[in-house]
Amino acid sequence: MAKIELKLPKMGESVAEATITNWLKEVGDTIEEDEAVLEIATDKVDSEVPSEVDGVLIEKFFEADDVVQVGETIAIIETEGEDSTKKEDQPSVETKETSAEDSANVTAAENIVHQAKETVSQDYSSSERFYSPLVKNIAKQEEISLEELEKISGTGKDARVTKDDILAYVEDKKSTSKTQTAPTPSKPTQKAVNVPVSVNGEDEIIEMSRMGKMISHHMMNSVQTSAHVQSFIEVDVTKIWNWRKKVKNDFEKREGEKITFTPIFMEAIAKAIKDFPLINISLDGDKIIKRKNINLGMAAALPDGNLIVPVIKNADQLNLRGLAKQVNDLAGRARGGKLKPDDTQGGTYTVTNVGTFGSIMGTPIINQPQVAILALGAIRKVPAVIETSEGDFIGIRYKMFLSHSYDHRVVNGALGGQFVQRVAQYLENFDDQQTL
Repeated sequence: MAKIELKLPKMGESVAEATITNWLKEVGDTIEEDEAVLEIATDKVDSEVPSEVDGVLIEKFFEADDVVQVGETIAIIETEGEDSTKKEDQPSVETKETSAEDSANVTAAENIVHQAKETVSQDYSSSERFYSPLVKNIAKQEEISLEELEKISGTGKDARVTKDDILAYVEDKKSTSKTQTAPTPSKPTQKAVNVPVSVNGEDEIIEMSRMGKMISHHMMNSVQTSAHVQSFIEVDVTKIWNWRKKVKNDFEKREGEKITFTPIFMEAIAKAIKDFPLINISLDGDKIIKRKNINLGMAAALPDGNLIVPVIKNADQLNLRGLAKQVNDLAGRARGGKLKPDDTQGGTYTVTNVGTFGSIMGTPIINQPQVAILALGAIRKVPAVIETSEGDFIGIRYKMFLSHSYDHRVVNGALGGQFVQRVAQYLENFDDQQTL
């Protein structure tokens, strides 16, 4: 019999860890190759970790709500064949079961987790509340007593304290300590007060989902970080409306999928970003990071009401047909919960279609660490003045509003306004003679 290590797979360049949300298999269960063993979650995406072999799950090293680093062993599967756990470039299964002295050969990150499991739990063993090894380890390093730990409100499953909860507590504790030791003499420090909410017997209390909580924190962080300013412009998209109506049936018959307005808008936005590259930046302290790639995020609504932002990588290098394929693929997998963590990473500029629900314009919140976001309003059939060489007349046109939110710390009104104006120019000058 052989023992195979099930490791947390790499999920994208910027994804270093994930939270275990649910074990689909328990110790003693038989597992088939490619069968999902557990569910995990990153900042944006829920996904599954499949087994690479047929076998039996004999050991689990983490529980639900534990945070695991990419490459860490999360379970052991016993199978027929040669034991693959004993390799020179990774610790063996026996390493996890030996003393703390033997574990010195393990990498620093794995050693911290090992110590958390073997020693830290003893310090908080008298508590009836569940704490993950990582949370206990942070508590020990920050010298947080059991009494303090018990008072921390948990946002995890069953009100468990997560890594973010305890780190927020530590940060708040340090800030409070500094305020108490060096108060401002001219202005007394005021603490934020939570306003109590009255609940009567007819009210329904609904627990926010894990993703809802993360979106909430992400949005609040953006509002507190960026100086939001908006510019609005109305665009005549009659040529685009008529062109899509002309080609959509042939495209669907040939490609087996629909051609929507979104890839047309994405093409215009990518062109405008090439004209104004200082929209495609991030701010790191006092340093501006100018992004080389144009990776367009497109906000997509999920069936549960939450939003997710899959990313079209190198959008400026795709033609309209390629953009249509990418948009349909990402939107379809978003609705079906099939996105991979890497699908939501690396965005440099975001687009959100508020017109999907009938809104003619909006003031979207910037998707950090980006500095701008564009909202697409609903396309409306309206009367408009049409200028011709023979004079002006009133006609029916298809129009929409573009709402551009940008970070005034680094994007001034001229750049923010010129950018959205350029997007409008590309849309109004769309080549309606082209073929897909």
